[in-house]
Amino acid sequence: MNTSDKEILHLAVPSIVSNITVPLLGLVDLAIAGHLGSARYIAAISVGSMIFNIIYWLMGFLRMGTSGMTGQAYGARDTKGIHMLLRRSLTMSLLIAAAFLLFQWPLREAALSIIHPSQVVWPLAATYFNIVIWGAPAMLSLYSLNGWYIGMQDTRVPMFVAIFQNIVNIIASLLFVFVFDMKVAGIALGTLVAQWSGVLLSVVLLRAKLRRMKFSPILTSPIIDSSTTDSLAADNGKRYSWGTFFRTDRDIFLRTLCLVAVNLAFTSAGARQGDLMLAVNTLLMTFYTLFSYVMDGFAFAGEALGGKYYGARDYSGLHNIIRRLLIRWGLSLALAFTAAYALGGSLLLRLLTNDAQVVAAAHTFAYWTWLIPLSGFAAFVYDGIFIGLTATRGMLISSFTASLAFFLVLAVAVFSPMAHTHPLLVNHILWLAYIIYLAMRGVMQYFILRSASRC
Repeated sequence: MNTSDKEILHLAVPSIVSNITVPLLGLVDLAIAGHLGSARYIAAISVGSMIFNIIYWLMGFLRMGTSGMTGQAYGARDTKGIHMLLRRSLTMSLLIAAAFLLFQWPLREAALSIIHPSQVVWPLAATYFNIVIWGAPAMLSLYSLNGWYIGMQDTRVPMFVAIFQNIVNIIASLLFVFVFDMKVAGIALGTLVAQWSGVLLSVVLLRAKLRRMKFSPILTSPIIDSSTTDSLAADNGKRYSWGTFFRTDRDIFLRTLCLVAVNLAFTSAGARQGDLMLAVNTLLMTFYTLFSYVMDGFAFAGEALGGKYYGARDYSGLHNIIRRLLIRWGLSLALAFTAAYALGGSLLLRLLTNDAQVVAAAHTFAYWTWLIPLSGFAAFVYDGIFIGLTATRGMLISSFTASLAFFLVLAVAVFSPMAHTHPLLVNHILWLAYIIYLAMRGVMQYFILRSASRC
């Protein structure tokens, strides 16, 4: 294994562990709610978790925008820029969190009105929201901190923080629910304590890292000579100015809106076909989720290493990292997942549910999951590279165009006469639209990157 592969795995593996542990926060809440003796508690936690999942997914630009620019500053050995980007990102996170707290009532009412839970579940979901919303400063600050750590070529701290949060969440939630009998409020309070515990640990580790940076030869030694270092630092200062910061975050936010719209439309289209198809599509999307946990780790490596080599003007190193991420790891993992899904997909379905009707229906569409890895791996890798290069406009264009293609194909299934006469064909077209969407993102990013001559 060469040095580049070691660099990639050093960043990707901790990120994969973090990705796997993050959903556990919601799963722990649901598991505890499931032992409270009523389905309304499960429904309330599901509704509340859904609201915050969407909110924080849309705020992902705080992490991604920070990681790319910090990686470039790291590559240019611009210590001043590294500190400046950390302050700016945290400032933006806290300002957005303050807006969430200030407008929490209309935000809560709008979210609950859209989801429209039953009269029994609504007040319980509102209770959950009223408590967990106070974790917004912690969660958004953690996004900024995690992005900064990734840009600094360190994915281990976010991993340790994610694991620590889950441990705290389990202990706190069990204590509040089963010792103090706080039910939904206890689950929400446990989540809140975990969120603030996580950001406090991250800050403690940050202080130690900043102290070590003062003595780090990586950030104090010149790249070529002092004049070149000064020139690179000045150029990078323009590259991650406030204007660039806002443009980058705006592009990532709009790109995330496209992703959210596609996923919500996919779920909604499945729901319109009845409970059985909704259950089938939900189970089959687990195959995409599992693949994404792994590929996101390599996307994070792309953010960190792409930013570092681009900031250092090492275009040969950048080209090598892109090639190894795309072919050595992306394509290899896609082929491995494809084989695993083709050979072991039935076993995974039976592990996910014992409902024979759902499993039988899922088998009809299972081969679409075989196409997920090969159609989607390039989009994951290129997303990471584009973020590292802060080429977020290209990422937005590719996501918007792919989303438009998804909705055009979906319209054929939803509005054509076959929607009433061939229900199974409708779901096949829905999956076709999703596969086209995944593939188009990667293909378009390839041509955008090639035309820009960035590497």
